[in-house]
Amino acid sequence: MANARALDKRRKSIRNIRKITRTMELIATARYKKAMDRAAAATAYTDQITKIVKRLADAGTDVQHPLLEQRDQINSSRVLVLASNRGLCGGYNASVLRTAMPHIRSLNDEIGNVTVDASGKRGVNGLKFRGVDTDKRFLQFEDQPAYNEVEKIAEDYLAQYITGKIDRLDVIYTKFISTSKQVAMIETLLPLGSIANDTSADESNAGLSAGTNSQYEFLPSAESILEEVVPTSFKVKLFKCFLDAAVSEQVARMIAMKGATESAGDMIKQLSMTYNRARQSQITGEIMEIIGGVEALEG
Repeated sequence: MANARALDKRRKSIRNIRKITRTMELIATARYKKAMDRAAAATAYTDQITKIVKRLADAGTDVQHPLLEQRDQINSSRVLVLASNRGLCGGYNASVLRTAMPHIRSLNDEIGNVTVDASGKRGVNGLKFRGVDTDKRFLQFEDQPAYNEVEKIAEDYLAQYITGKIDRLDVIYTKFISTSKQVAMIETLLPLGSIANDTSADESNAGLSAGTNSQYEFLPSAESILEEVVPTSFKVKLFKCFLDAAVSEQVARMIAMKGATESAGDMIKQLSMTYNRARQSQITGEIMEIIGGVEALEG
């Protein structure tokens, strides 16, 4: 039977750990709610931008934009992996890296000229451990990504794409669907050609366009509108990826800490039972020693 004092010491240690995990769970819950509000607002804005581009495409104009055109040959590709700076978030980072590695290998086999960027210390270290060197590392993002920070990254990617330094940009991140479901996925943000055929935009515009052929008059011109709207569409889409990743991270941490707190509670119950048995055995032994001593004195 284990020593009662050692069991009590271990039980106290686990109780302290449970307090920590419970506190971290509450913090993650609060951060999740804040991140969720920001992501919901960004989703509405992203949908509106997508609708505008969709309507421009449906208006029958011959206006073109380099960000919307598919290139005949992909000579250079860039991949951005969004992970976290901190751990204790379950399989969040592992899921992103499991999705990223086959895609990076596939691009290397098809194109050869692939550059990988990473956001988050866990992503940088995880890729390095798997033999993938990262070109740019973004370690400034926590649970509340700032739009102006993401905008700087987006403008750099836009400049590289327009000048022909890259022909494609893929973002690998965890898409938030619901509290119980987050999916690591790959999204091609450049070129933006698929935005004109976006199914969600089709569904959201169904009530407006059903049975009618809308005609638009563009002021000052369709070209100038596209010149502003299309780059903005890319920026908000990239920002939405960062926000989804932040929400998913907090959900994963919240669930992981809740599981750790419950496991600690189960361990405390088991240790308490073992401690009580050990203490009972110890007390019984002490009583027997006293009885034996009394009998020896009487004899």
